[in-house]
Amino acid sequence: MTELQSLTNLKSGTYFITGTDTDVGKTVCTKALLQAASKQHKSTLAYKPISAGCEETHLGLRNEDALILQQNSTLKVGYDEVNPIAYKQPIAPHIAAIENEQPICLTLINQGLDFLQQQQAQFLFVEGAGGWHLPINNQQLFSEWVIERQLPVIVIIGLKLGCLNHALLTVKTIEQSGLTIAGWVANHLQHDMPYVEQNINTLKEFIDAPLLGTIPFLGNINEQDLSLYIDVNFNG
Repeated sequence: MTELQSLTNLKSGTYFITGTDTDVGKTVCTKALLQAASKQHKSTLAYKPISAGCEETHLGLRNEDALILQQNSTLKVGYDEVNPIAYKQPIAPHIAAIENEQPICLTLINQGLDFLQQQQAQFLFVEGAGGWHLPINNQQLFSEWVIERQLPVIVIIGLKLGCLNHALLTVKTIEQSGLTIAGWVANHLQHDMPYVEQNINTLKEFIDAPLLGTIPFLGNINEQDLSLYIDVNFNG
């Protein structure tokens, strides 16, 4: 059996990337997936519909995470296609929307996804903001949009004390929505988490979806080949 045959298979298509909390490494893991798919000669795109915490530039607001996704996609589209809704303040997006009097528009998000899907990348990764139940206004959650679009989900689990509860709550909620969990990625958030392997093994027992990779604690990911930590055979 070849190495690729022994890996988890991921079919071409669109995947939603969510996390067990904010700051658990969704962008790090999405970059790793993009790099791994590219190394297997697959075409890729990434989409971050909503971002908060952007810098003002001469080109407009720019989000660091969205730029990373744009730079690591094999197909090239404009920044506004990658990140159509951007807020300067590093706060909950629905609060930033109120503060800026710029509501989050699902029509715009749908149009953006439709446009990227029309580019026919073999793999399109849609990165969420925060955790699974992100409010986009005082009545709606972003997870409701994911359910409406029927996107399979990849869950990013930040390895830290409390991650088991956060992970299992997130996974259970996604499963109850009727969506497919295509897999999960374990991301080390600290250099020396006690009993980390035992925690990963517990997650393997409770999550009925494959572990797609384990990313170690890395001080600087900018120049790193994160594909080394992804155990996936990308099927075009």
